[in-house]
Amino acid sequence: MNIAVLGNPNSWYLSDLQRAAREENSQDIRFHSLPFSTIQAGIRNGKADDIRSAEQSFRMFDAVLIRTMPPGSLEQVIFRMNALHLFERSGGLVLNCARAIEIAVDKYLSLGLLAQSNLTVPETIICQTAEDALTAYERLGGDVVIKPVFGGEGRGITRISDPALAVRAFRMLEQLEGIIYLQSFIAHGGSDIRVFVLGQRTFCMRRQNLSDWRTNISLGGQGQPYEASEEVLKLARQAATVVQAEIAGVDIVFTPEGTPVILEVNAVPGWKGLSEVTGTDIAMEVTRYLTKRVGNHQEQQLTDSKDVSN
Repeated sequence: MNIAVLGNPNSWYLSDLQRAAREENSQDIRFHSLPFSTIQAGIRNGKADDIRSAEQSFRMFDAVLIRTMPPGSLEQVIFRMNALHLFERSGGLVLNCARAIEIAVDKYLSLGLLAQSNLTVPETIICQTAEDALTAYERLGGDVVIKPVFGGEGRGITRISDPALAVRAFRMLEQLEGIIYLQSFIAHGGSDIRVFVLGQRTFCMRRQNLSDWRTNISLGGQGQPYEASEEVLKLARQAATVVQAEIAGVDIVFTPEGTPVILEVNAVPGWKGLSEVTGTDIAMEVTRYLTKRVGNHQEQQLTDSKDVSN
């Protein structure tokens, strides 16, 4: 079984998956790195399924695993996602699916869909002008978090509770023709929980940062073992389902009253800190999940082809 991994060839996660594949003696599975930057597509003979990268056709692989979503121009990003969509339409297996990546990478869209599914999220206002942003700032109580609509790992996130600083920040974003994404700050005591969703299974840890309100491990947060309630785990699974992700990292904080609130759903979640904290070989779990998922997909493809022939 051959899995193409769209991502950095020097990534620790690729190495960890390859290590897990070597140790999983019962299955012959190999992970191959392919870059997003060399994806090309062909349309010929009434078909649009000739998708390849680094001169290797996606058809050579049993599945494509997305491990990053690199920056690029608007045209590049749209083309890459459309190529994945067309590969899926032609019967290819992509995890997470292209639509899940599109939803999760867009904080406005993902949070809006979560809210429409009656899942609790922070009060959020998205606008385009400094004037509207200042009104939103006051409406949200004068203590807000400004986030880039696209991005992750805590990058570009700022907490503002000073009106003068808010005015300067909003004017700068307006001049840059950026979207101003404001979210009410939830006093979470410097900690949140990360739930790693893998199909219907969940793995969880608590993250705490004593020197920064941002809890990301990449920003100095420390992971701790955490036994989440079934209510919280169910919430995480529901959130992953809403964004159509089979593999997801769901970030949840608790209000001072104890209400769980979903901050974000990551469709390309890391697991290095989680593996260390929980003692669970997450890469092995992902490898086994992919093996089962590919088998189910191939069986479904065979069934569908028989139905068409009949």
